[in-house]
Amino acid sequence: MSSLRKFFVIGNWKMNVNKTRIDNIVKFMTAASLDPNTEAVVGCPSCYLSYARHHLPSEIGVAAQNCYKVPSGNFSGEISPAMIQDCGCEWVILGHPERRTIFNEPDELISEKVAHAQQAGMKVVACVCERKEDRDSNRTEEVLFRQMETLAASISDWSRVVVAFEALWASGTGILATPAQVQEVLAKLRYWLRHNVSQEVANATRIIYAGSVSSGNCQELAKLKDLDGFLVGSAALKPDIVDIINSRSTHVSRLINIFSSHERLSKGV
Repeated sequence: MSSLRKFFVIGNWKMNVNKTRIDNIVKFMTAASLDPNTEAVVGCPSCYLSYARHHLPSEIGVAAQNCYKVPSGNFSGEISPAMIQDCGCEWVILGHPERRTIFNEPDELISEKVAHAQQAGMKVVACVCERKEDRDSNRTEEVLFRQMETLAASISDWSRVVVAFEALWASGTGILATPAQVQEVLAKLRYWLRHNVSQEVANATRIIYAGSVSSGNCQELAKLKDLDGFLVGSAALKPDIVDIINSRSTHVSRLINIFSSHERLSKGV
């Protein structure tokens, strides 16, 4: 990871919370010592955006999990960037693999959403994904580059975009992507930015990984050259999210704990 890019972790609650569960998450996230060198955000259902924003510390960002491509209108069930901002939130996740695969959102619609979110002044977590069939047929690069091309056409300010790559074949399947597999794809995405946008954008844009990230594998993944953070699913609902947010500084915490333990032993405590 480059020193130009601040580590970024977003815990996506999906459709798995109510106020009681949010209160519990707020409790352990507030009590924890979070690495100040990591930008932490949570992805919240739209009906709880204001509630989460009100109860979470200001240094933890709140993101909507989706939005539509226009500011208002007769679009039942949708939410606009203006509405998200009215709830006090500045982030939105767009093109999430579940939106792409379950709700069949095409690249073009996602691009339109990203364009409007940027025009409205939102910060965007723009997602791309690889399915098992893409990897099995050696089409990873083709599929991801097509998604990147469509996204890039809609992005006017890359400094307000985080690119999230998800290996769908490693999400909740019991199969974990190896660090080498993750690094290979992240490097390809940065290569694409370098050759299709600019060297400056490639160097500065944060690229994060999603795919069964946990407290058990986050530290090893956090060492990868082209990884700038994580998009976290189920672990975001548990105290594990604290370990993931702190995954680049945990070794320091352990040294401090070891030193403190030795100090207590030397004093006979």
